[in-house]
Amino acid sequence: MTTPLLKLGIPAGSLQDATAGLFRKAGYKLTFASRSYYPAIDDAEIHCTLIRAQEMARYVQDGSLDCGLTGHDWIVESDSVVTELAELVFSKVSRRPVRWVLAVPTDSPIREPKDLQGKRIATEVVNITEKWLASHNVKAHVEFSWGATEVKPPLLADAIVEVTETGSSLRANDLRIVCDLLQSTTRFIANPAAALDPWKRRKMDDLILMLKAAMAAEGKVGLMMNVRAEDLTTVLSLLPALKNPTISTLSDSTWVAVNTILDEDVVRRIIPDLKRAGACGLVEYPLTKVID
Repeated sequence: MTTPLLKLGIPAGSLQDATAGLFRKAGYKLTFASRSYYPAIDDAEIHCTLIRAQEMARYVQDGSLDCGLTGHDWIVESDSVVTELAELVFSKVSRRPVRWVLAVPTDSPIREPKDLQGKRIATEVVNITEKWLASHNVKAHVEFSWGATEVKPPLLADAIVEVTETGSSLRANDLRIVCDLLQSTTRFIANPAAALDPWKRRKMDDLILMLKAAMAAEGKVGLMMNVRAEDLTTVLSLLPALKNPTISTLSDSTWVAVNTILDEDVVRRIIPDLKRAGACGLVEYPLTKVID
């Protein structure tokens, strides 16, 4: 019997390492071989292909891939018809959305969209930029930039539309942000027909569940402790629990065990307070996945 396969697109480039890290935390071993566009994964039912994020939605739309991870921006830019199954907020630097912004030299007279009338704009997202200009009734010359977009103003362009997470690269090139055009996060997308296939959809949903669980666990730890029953109310008042903490009885009925989840950066502050409130046997442990 032939093993069914889910054709999964893995984004190449800036998202590649972040994606591999997320899959590893979710329990999947994703391995990239030198000069190969077919990463290995320790799941015989998944076949991976390494594709630039900019092209991912197009290949998912036409069925060459059943599903893949790419930015919302590239879905919009390519006008692709795909099914978005999940939002996964991660990027190459941080766990926050990236921004496509209009930027100009710091001494440029351009202050608002109308000032772009007749100007030249360099960008990788020509479609997004042209639609944005049309929404402001502005006509400008938009040209595709093959890279190093930040160096083009003022000699080769009056303005650029560029992606940023922190804005540091723009500032380093003496550019200032005029306004935002689009915020984008990573999406798990599927071919519409594949999303309706029962086996493929279940496989995709299971994968999404584990990826989201790994993301939810980031920055959180588990904490266990023993507490006298008479001190329980005080101890519980100190816990910023994910939900209600788990409380279990012990062989000694005058004591209980408390298990909870909290933000990692709270631990160093809260453990001394818990100790003073009567908790003992405190054990902090790492989390790999959190599933509600």
